[in-house]
Amino acid sequence: MATFDDFLKLDIRVGTIVEAKVFVNAKKPAYQLKVDLGEGIGIKKSSAQITQVYQPEDLIGKQVLAVVNFPPRQIANFLSEVLVLGTYSDQGVVLMTPDQPVKNGDKLG
Repeated sequence: MATFDDFLKLDIRVGTIVEAKVFVNAKKPAYQLKVDLGEGIGIKKSSAQITQVYQPEDLIGKQVLAVVNFPPRQIANFLSEVLVLGTYSDQGVVLMTPDQPVKNGDKLG
């Protein structure tokens, strides 16, 4: 079982999606995202299997939560640097978003 200390090891931040495009080389349908995570972290890349719910053009400007302290993961020809968070819902993966606009880089706490 995970402990609260395990949770505290995760660095989860708010970022804004600034670019989204179809990830043509992915084994499963996915998008390549660029997420602005604010000063100190900057713009990071993420591969996200969210194609059932979202179109790339609808993602631009959307704020999301992302784990920023996992090691980068090579997915086909793309290096995914952060893990964008979502729920596995009936309609597909739904992104976790703040319910009000906040500053990029704000930390989940």
